[in-house]
Amino acid sequence: MDGVRVRPMREDDLPFTERASAATFLEADRATRRVSDPQPEPRSATAARQWVERMRFLLRVDPGGCWVAVDSRQQSGDVVGFAISQNRERLWYLATYGVLPSHQGQGIGKRLMDAALAHAEGRAGIFFSSAHPGATRRYRLAGFSLHPQMRMVGTVDRSTLPAVDGLREGRADDVEWMDALDRRLRVAGHGPDHGYLLDSLRLMVSRDRRKPGYVYIDDRGRASLLAAAHPETAQRLLWEALAASQGRTLVNCITASNEWAIDVGLAARLDIGQEGYLAVRGMAVPANYLAGGHFL
Repeated sequence: MDGVRVRPMREDDLPFTERASAATFLEADRATRRVSDPQPEPRSATAARQWVERMRFLLRVDPGGCWVAVDSRQQSGDVVGFAISQNRERLWYLATYGVLPSHQGQGIGKRLMDAALAHAEGRAGIFFSSAHPGATRRYRLAGFSLHPQMRMVGTVDRSTLPAVDGLREGRADDVEWMDALDRRLRVAGHGPDHGYLLDSLRLMVSRDRRKPGYVYIDDRGRASLLAAAHPETAQRLLWEALAASQGRTLVNCITASNEWAIDVGLAARLDIGQEGYLAVRGMAVPANYLAGGHFL
């Protein structure tokens, strides 16, 4: 651990942090790959740019939650670990966190997590956790409950797609009620995150304000973030995302509180498997809700 310094992230750290993130998660994907899964591929140049822009947004909104570990024994600017977290109203979330495989087991991850958790200042907390024994032990000792997650992958059988009604394209003026819904489901609204997501993803919302719900859909037709007041609305929103899918798709972050998503995925002929945990502290596991990406 000598020579490694944990400090607040700066904007000029972002390219080095992306490089560390890509290497860390590629190694993790290779280590946990199922036999039936395709070989993990390195992050593409396009995905790398998107990652940097997303983290730049988070760094600008709440810089106090963004930390890096830098090894002074290596080249200037070499980031070997990172923890990017955010406060939104009464909720703290961890957007991404990792340590290069070459530097794991040296206490760097604990120092980064301690810095990020200090930023929470007593707020409720939520993040995704891998099944890595060292990481899960650290999270449990920090007071987080670990809830197993499922994922569903495959190519949608398009003959199973129902006619979905009651939805419309979302707009910026929907954010107020979306934040109110978020507070019901996950303690706090997404606030500025909605502005970023609206600029980069397609938004579909429920027409019926008595049963509100929304889903952000990425350019591959995957549900990136879904929230609804009722499971029936959640199912319609997920079917809308699956109808937009192109080739192999993914529905992840499915906890036991969200079995409605399992019913949709199985009906669409997707395959089910397990993948890590949703870690929560000071809050219930959100229901009728699929967290996604870096915004939870």
